[in-house]
Amino acid sequence: MVREMKHTEIGEIPAEWELQTFEETFRMLSNNTLPRADLNNQGGTVRNVHYGDILTRFGEVLDCEKDEVPYLNDGALLTASAQVLQDGDVILADTAEDDTVGKATEVYGLGKGRMVAGLHTIPCRVKKGDFVPKWLGYYMNSLIYHNQVLPYVTGIKVSSISKTAISETLIAVPPLEEQKAIVSALSDVDQLLVELKEVVSKLRDFKRGCLYLMFPQDGSDLPQMMEPGYAEPWEQRKLGELAEIGDIDHRMPVSVEDGIPYLMTGDFIGENELNFHDVKKVSMEDYNQLSRKIKPEKGDILFARYASVGMVRYVDFIKKFLISYSCAIIKESDKINSSYLYHYLTSEGAQNQIKIETKTGSQANIGIDSMKKYIVVPVPSKFEQEKISAYFTYLDTLITLHQQKFDKYAQIKKAMISELITGKIKLV
Repeated sequence: MVREMKHTEIGEIPAEWELQTFEETFRMLSNNTLPRADLNNQGGTVRNVHYGDILTRFGEVLDCEKDEVPYLNDGALLTASAQVLQDGDVILADTAEDDTVGKATEVYGLGKGRMVAGLHTIPCRVKKGDFVPKWLGYYMNSLIYHNQVLPYVTGIKVSSISKTAISETLIAVPPLEEQKAIVSALSDVDQLLVELKEVVSKLRDFKRGCLYLMFPQDGSDLPQMMEPGYAEPWEQRKLGELAEIGDIDHRMPVSVEDGIPYLMTGDFIGENELNFHDVKKVSMEDYNQLSRKIKPEKGDILFARYASVGMVRYVDFIKKFLISYSCAIIKESDKINSSYLYHYLTSEGAQNQIKIETKTGSQANIGIDSMKKYIVVPVPSKFEQEKISAYFTYLDTLITLHQQKFDKYAQIKKAMISELITGKIKLV
């Protein structure tokens, strides 16, 4: 059966759905303006929802039983006008550095706990309309609603919205049974995403622990994580003795529309990923003029020398590209397994050495000479290096597979919201 739709200010929606304005739907609550310095994650009597957490940590629904919400350092900081939140209240972030301004979260599972809305938030409570728990959270973070908010955003460096400006935005009110069905479907996907995120987090913690045991910090020459049969102390060698380090000695070549990707340290993403989408490009002529020493090749390690000092990425593919002058390239060498070296450089021991040699100032940085002389690498036999490398590469593969699964279901959820929140798909 074809569903009957009607044309409205927010597009096509089911004929039986109602629309009402933000002003008709909500009454505004008071918030406080306490900075992050007045909050803590250890404990207290009153929790406080900071706009930064809405933008970066909380989802469409703030599950007070599961999500970590900071506490006020001192409940006495609250003014007499502070209004305590309750289940079903919606909190919007009225400020952001991009178009995420207006992101909202719905309070759920608060129970008898005390919680207030904090800096740069717009807390509101339903005064008209019947809504099942979580519906408003999902709806007000969908494109069908957020696109209504964007025309009211003001500011250049910092984006903001006002209570008055969004008063005429429209809230969709489907029949309760349909709200329940939509919320149930999206909640199931959210639960799966939570479980996948936990798996990824545990795998990363496990890998971090294994790196700590493999490369101990107590000055011993043998790791605590050894296979039976290996008892020879590992040789300690300076990085400069093991590999050639190519300094990026050029500034950004002329950018072209189509050419060789030119990556910045900001394009170091994920656990060991590089972003090749929407990056600057340079001509093949400029690329050919540069020395091989500073062209990344398969088996090389990319090392951030400025800002995010010590961040490393391993090149395990064949592709022409260039790296910003803020990096160094540790070239593959027959003296050490480069994959083993990459994993060592991600360990706490190596990162601590890097921190010691990092210069501070207007921008943190480390010199090539310091890298060569003062980063000391434990060097087991080539066979051991290969075994260690294979083990940590296996862990990386597990992490990547689960992260890809998480990303896949996140995209599925995004598509579901698009279809369900607009009523294009009917579940009841």
